[in-house]
Amino acid sequence: MSKTEVVSSGPKPAALGDEIVGRINQLAAISETPEHLARIFLSPEHRAAADLILSWMREAGMAAHLDAIGNVCGRYEGDRPGLPCLMLGSHYDTVRDAGKWDGPLGLITAISCVADLNKRGRRLPFAVEVVGFADEEGVRFASTLLGSRALAGTFVESALNSRDHAGISMRDAMVTFGLDPEHIGAAARTRRELHAYVELHIEQGPVLEENNLPVGVVTAIAGATRLAAKLTGMAGHAGTVPMAFRRDALAGAAECICMVEEFCKTDAAGLVGTVGYIDAMPGATNVIPGLVSFTLDIRAPSDPHRKMALADIVRRIEATAKRRNLALQLDVTHENRTVPCAPWLKAQVADAVAAEGFGVFELPSGAGHDGMAMIDISDVAMLFVRCRGGISHNPAEHVELADADAGARVLLRLVENFRPREA
Repeated sequence: MSKTEVVSSGPKPAALGDEIVGRINQLAAISETPEHLARIFLSPEHRAAADLILSWMREAGMAAHLDAIGNVCGRYEGDRPGLPCLMLGSHYDTVRDAGKWDGPLGLITAISCVADLNKRGRRLPFAVEVVGFADEEGVRFASTLLGSRALAGTFVESALNSRDHAGISMRDAMVTFGLDPEHIGAAARTRRELHAYVELHIEQGPVLEENNLPVGVVTAIAGATRLAAKLTGMAGHAGTVPMAFRRDALAGAAECICMVEEFCKTDAAGLVGTVGYIDAMPGATNVIPGLVSFTLDIRAPSDPHRKMALADIVRRIEATAKRRNLALQLDVTHENRTVPCAPWLKAQVADAVAAEGFGVFELPSGAGHDGMAMIDISDVAMLFVRCRGGISHNPAEHVELADADAGARVLLRLVENFRPREA
C-alpha cells in the first residue's frame, strides 16, 4: 500500500453529529452558574464534568480513569493489548462566561469516533487513547496547559504554590479535589507510548467561514510572547500644566498601542498584536496620568518572525518613551514557542479531509492549544472545524450540526487509516 492510499473503512458509519451536539449541551449544563458558563480547574463542576466524561468513555468501550492532575483518560486497545497509541483529545475546562464548544468539541468527537469503532467491533494495529485535559485555559491559577504539561512530563512543581483569587493554593485545591499533589509525576507519559497526538478544535477565527469550508488543516500553533509595560511620567493638574510641559503617561501609552496595531496590520506573514489590558493612575478626570500599565501579546506562525517583530516593536516603544520623557519598564511575562504540525501527520489529516469530499485548506492557529505541551513527547497535528462568525470565548460561540458531523467524519477516517511514522 502506498503512503497516500486510503483504506476503505467498510460501510459508512451513522452520522455522529447528533450525538456530539447532544453531549456538548449536556456538558455545558455543568457550570458554576446557569447564566454564565464557567467550569474551572479543580472545582466541583470540574469533578462533575469528569465523572460524566468518564461514563461516556466507558460506554464507548474504553478503559477510563482520572489521572494524577485530573485529566480524563480513556484507552481503546488495538488488535492486541499494550500497543503504542494514537492519542486524541482536547480540554474540558473553560474561561469564564464561555462558549460551550471550545475544547469539548474535540474531546466529545474523539469519544464518538471510538464508540463507532467499538460498535462495529473494529480493532486497529495500534491503540486509540482519548484525553480530556483538566486545565488548558489557566483561569484559576494563571498558568496555562497544566493538564497537558503534566501528561507530557513538563509540569513545573512550583506551580503548586500558585494561589487563586480566594487565596487557595493549587496544592490545597488538589487535596480538596481528592488528588495527591506529590504524585503529579504519575500522569506523565513517554514518547515510546505515543505514535502521535491529534486534536480537533473549533477554529476560533473567521477564516474557514470566509472560505465556505467546514474543516481546515492546521499548519502550526503560533508562538506567543507577552509583555507587561509600565510608563512613568508626572501626574499634574489638568488645567494648570501647559501641554508643552506635560509628561502624560497615558498619551504615551496610546501612541505605543496605536503603533503596535499599525505595525501588525502592515505585516504580511500572519503577525498579530494585542493590548488587552490598560490601567492609568491616578485615574481621575482632572489629573494628568502619571503612571500607566498595559499588556502586549505578540503572536506569529514562526519563532524567528515573532522575535524580529517583537524587537522592532520594543525599539519603537523605547523611542516613544524617550521622546516623551517617560520612564519605561518592560517585562516578559509569557513565552511559548511555535509548534509546527508534523508534515507526515498533517498529510494524513489532509488525506482524510479530501477523502470526505472537502477542499483541503491549510491555516495556522493563532490560539494556543494543548499540542504546545504535547510536542515534547509526540508529533502533533490539528483539525479545525468552522465556528459561526469566528466567535470564541463568548456565549455566542457556535458550531452547526453539519459541521460537527463533518469534523467527526474526517477524524474517524483519519483514525481508521492512520499510518504510524516509519522509524
